[in-house]
Amino acid sequence: TRWSPSSASKYTLEAVDAYAHLAERKGMTLTELSIRFVKSRSHVGNGSTIIGATTLDQLNQNIDAFDSSSSDDNVLDEETLKEIDDIHLRCPNPSCSL
Repeated sequence: TRWSPSSASKYTLEAVDAYAHLAERKGMTLTELSIRFVKSRSHVGNGSTIIGATTLDQLNQNIDAFDSSSSDDNVLDEETLKEIDDIHLRCPNPSCSL
């Protein structure tokens, strides 16, 4: 089944809200936070990050997450990575708690 806020568990919604709040506090969109997190994983390295979009706005957000004058602008600092880990520990697999 497809994810929907109306059928998600309270833990899934809390995780989504926490990630969105973190992104907002760090001055980026949730899409940017997500893509930057994927790019920070050592197993991704210089590989590809798969994106998905249903609307043109979503596609633009995905592209914007890669568009930077400096590669340093696309790096998450240790504090942000720690906060992501903390959220993950509270809800390690939101898709299993739908």
